[in-house]
Amino acid sequence: MSEVLVLIRNLELLARIGVHGHEHGKPQPVRINVRLTAKDAPPDDRLEHAIDYEAVTEKIRALASAGHINLAETLAERIAASCLEDPRVVRACIRVEKLHALAGAEAAGVEITRAR
Repeated sequence: MSEVLVLIRNLELLARIGVHGHEHGKPQPVRINVRLTAKDAPPDDRLEHAIDYEAVTEKIRALASAGHINLAETLAERIAASCLEDPRVVRACIRVEKLHALAGAEAAGVEITRAR
């Protein structure tokens, strides 16, 4: 079996995320990394036979802007579930980092891996 990795690296966007009072009502920057494992390479040179990373990115943007989320884990789980809707994806590794969560740290966040 061959595998193909589809990567989205360092996607930065604004999300309403966090449990603390100062995090409510104000979007904050997050960085998202996605690593999808597909079971096979596309059989030809046509986009409809490949995992479209632009479409994946649009789903991520929609999830991040859908309303307040308390936990980075929740956003990561929603992204993973969305990616696994494509039957070609057998594994999704999602990292969500809040860029202003901790003073003195570049970022704080979570990474999850989900597989079929």
